[in-house]
Amino acid sequence: MTVEAVLWDMDGTLLDSEKLWDIPIFEFVEKLGGTLSLETRHAMVGSNVATTMALLFAEVGVTPTEGDVADGAAWIQRRTEEVFRAGLPWRPGAREALRAVRDAGVPMALVTSTERKLTEVALDTIGRDLFDVTVCGDEVDGLNKPLPEPYLKAARLLGVDPTRCVAVEDSPTGTASAVAAGCTVLVVPCDVAVDQGERRVFRDSLVGVDHVVLGSLLTG
Repeated sequence: MTVEAVLWDMDGTLLDSEKLWDIPIFEFVEKLGGTLSLETRHAMVGSNVATTMALLFAEVGVTPTEGDVADGAAWIQRRTEEVFRAGLPWRPGAREALRAVRDAGVPMALVTSTERKLTEVALDTIGRDLFDVTVCGDEVDGLNKPLPEPYLKAARLLGVDPTRCVAVEDSPTGTASAVAAGCTVLVVPCDVAVDQGERRVFRDSLVGVDHVVLGSLLTG
């Protein structure tokens, strides 16, 4: 069975950017007068803005107003953009894997929980030409990962069957989303362990991954 499309997560999968997100997130909690625990930080990996903000305020025992949440999210976005523009590191093998799949003519989508504005900054590093479509965290009507809609939307935009697609993910949240959408998932864990489960194939890195390797996952 040939792979109809490859659907790539971004943070922690293509880019080693979760560590960069640590900077504004930890700084924000310090601004609130608290200290962010690793347990809470890990819980927000792969999640959307609303979930992240709820976890951050809960960490310091604050019940925020809508204005507090909006202001906090805007502050984190501005600070994260500064960090992203200073340089985004690749995950091992990611750049070469993207190019190998693109050169083979397989349709590709970027499916990220990061909002469009920051995704555009990251695409300056990754390369817009690599993707046929991009689906961002603020473009799924609140139906963010771990719900299936981000991957289902990518498949709809590409005109492909999600069960004939391979998603590439690093987090439990993203993996759950892709599995729920019907995709086979290549899981390359980054900062948080991902449990074994249905339609999940694990690798230590993206080194050596191409369209042949990804296509074999659908039959293996």
